[in-house]
Amino acid sequence: MTPPINRREFIAASTALAAGLSVGGGAAAAQNPGRGTGAQTAPAAPAAPLTFKTRQRKALIARPTEEELTQIKAAGFDGVEGRVMPPDDAAKMRVVAEKIGLRIHSVTRGWAEFNSADTSVAQKTFEVTEGALRTAEAFGADAILLVPCWIGARQGRGTPVTMPRDWEYQIEFDEKTGHLTRVVYNDNARFAEYIKVHNHATDTSREWVRRLIPLAEKTKVIVALENVTNHLWVKPDLFSHFVRSFQSPWVKAYFDIGNHVRFAPPEQWILALGDQTVRIHVKDYKLDPADPNGMGQGVNIREGSVRWPVLRQALESVNFNGWMTIEGSGSLSMAERSQRLDQIIAGV
Repeated sequence: MTPPINRREFIAASTALAAGLSVGGGAAAAQNPGRGTGAQTAPAAPAAPLTFKTRQRKALIARPTEEELTQIKAAGFDGVEGRVMPPDDAAKMRVVAEKIGLRIHSVTRGWAEFNSADTSVAQKTFEVTEGALRTAEAFGADAILLVPCWIGARQGRGTPVTMPRDWEYQIEFDEKTGHLTRVVYNDNARFAEYIKVHNHATDTSREWVRRLIPLAEKTKVIVALENVTNHLWVKPDLFSHFVRSFQSPWVKAYFDIGNHVRFAPPEQWILALGDQTVRIHVKDYKLDPADPNGMGQGVNIREGSVRWPVLRQALESVNFNGWMTIEGSGSLSMAERSQRLDQIIAGV
């Protein structure tokens, strides 16, 4: 049995693969340096098809309704990610989905406010999350997506906080507490408030999520934490540390590919999270090299900056056999989204 590739070896190999794919339109051109220079060389042999031991299942986000489920099945998907609804309604929809041949594999809980200064707001958002766990149980799903909290005013909420630009982050943190001790190489004093609210968000999120564990265990539904573009846990090792700090099989990660491109290549997040990832949102993001803040824009899958063949190899490296759910790309038909996800899973 071939031993698993370690993280350093994978990053080195993936960098070489990406370099080869970027020259002359593919790896074959990298093996044929005479192309385009007038040199006469034999054409490269066709690349052997990639083979993987891991298998992923395809899904879309849906309310869902019977009509929509029927369309999703016809487009070639295996399941859906549902929304929070009364458990009785969810149980009825589970019967419909199973009859069609689909599984409702998870539930989008979305944004919580566990770091709110108002304890009653935190309590209310906690109760909504409990409801999401019960919805998932009724669906027959085994995970919910939870964004634990937010900071700053970039999301239109809270007090403005001065944050580093996306490319400035150079994180150091306390291994025991997960608290940030440095966020940039140079003057950290200007980001003192950001460090303070980030550490508060970490502490309060951990406190409230831990309160969810007994119900998660009772319902057999994992609380899968998603990291979004709100400048929390912005580096792979930091987010991995936060997820692992719960030391519970009922708290894992829901990795969103597009949300992380601004801060580090998605394959690095996958390798850092390892077996903590239980679900994946498939999105793309196109970086703008000229943007002084290191940002860009969301685009349809396979039209942005994600190196999909490298990402697929990372999934193989961490033995991810699970659900990949497309979020967005709504300008594409269901059939086109299905086809593009097939290509991603095939490693092309």
